[in-house]
Amino acid sequence: MKEKEFKKKRFKNLRYDMKHNKPLLILCIPGIIWFLLFCYIPMIGLIIAFQKYNPAAGIFGSKFVGLENFRFFVGSSDFFRITFNTLTLNFLFILSTMVMSIVIAIVLSELTNKIFVKITQSVVILPHFISWTVVALLTQAFLNTDRGMVNQFLVSIGLEHLNFNSDAAYWPAILTILKIWQGAGYGSIVYLAAITGMDREIYEAARVDGANRLQCIRYLTLPLLKSTAILLFIMSVGKIFYGDFGMIYAIVGTNTLLYPTTDVIDTYIYRMLMESQNIGMSSAVGLYQSLMGFAMVLISNKIAKKASPESAIF
Repeated sequence: MKEKEFKKKRFKNLRYDMKHNKPLLILCIPGIIWFLLFCYIPMIGLIIAFQKYNPAAGIFGSKFVGLENFRFFVGSSDFFRITFNTLTLNFLFILSTMVMSIVIAIVLSELTNKIFVKITQSVVILPHFISWTVVALLTQAFLNTDRGMVNQFLVSIGLEHLNFNSDAAYWPAILTILKIWQGAGYGSIVYLAAITGMDREIYEAARVDGANRLQCIRYLTLPLLKSTAILLFIMSVGKIFYGDFGMIYAIVGTNTLLYPTTDVIDTYIYRMLMESQNIGMSSAVGLYQSLMGFAMVLISNKIAKKASPESAIF
């Protein structure tokens, strides 16, 4: 009974909006068209994941093979490696970037010199707009085995140089540091906005009661940021199965020695398309990636709903 009443109320509100808020609905039309053209209509291409795709025959003329593409991928030796690498690297990226974004936002909010804050904020945001191709060149300049700055420094203090280009063990940490450098400053904007919107009277009352700056951060700022952090974390988890192709391919490239720790689903799909040109199998891997990301959103949202109901997306 309640469900019927809810549906009647929902359609009643829709009719009211269509009658009284036509200008606002007209403003939504370009966005709706964009989503239809670039998000929903292309989903027809998911059929390719279940076909032995032939470009000459097209989507509707290619042979249907069911789950054969998925079986080949799941049964391959690469399945667990690239899935593990994708999850591990993205988890490191999400967690470390979130923590550093919060730290940067808190530090900027505590500074009193407005000119210095604006300059610092601009500096920490700037890496977000630098191309990964440029970053890859700088990385090689730092990590080159013979002429890299890091190895030159190690040799100067009497240590042996490290061969970064052939030892895959170093690269999860290197990629995480680069991701923090690139994304933490930009990510701090949301947290800084949340801190700015907090009631300053709470802080004034805490200081009157004798709380110092660190205690205000620990007992006021961090708890008030919890809802924002959980919401952004859930949204980030939706992309946990999507490796940052632009970063990883630009920096690692086709260095097979580094694949054990850096090869992710996105780079695997790209190589599959370039080397074997198996479009059906590449589409199957992409569909697997999307479904796993969707499942992670549902799981993380359910966990967040139990821990903090007001922070959940739905």
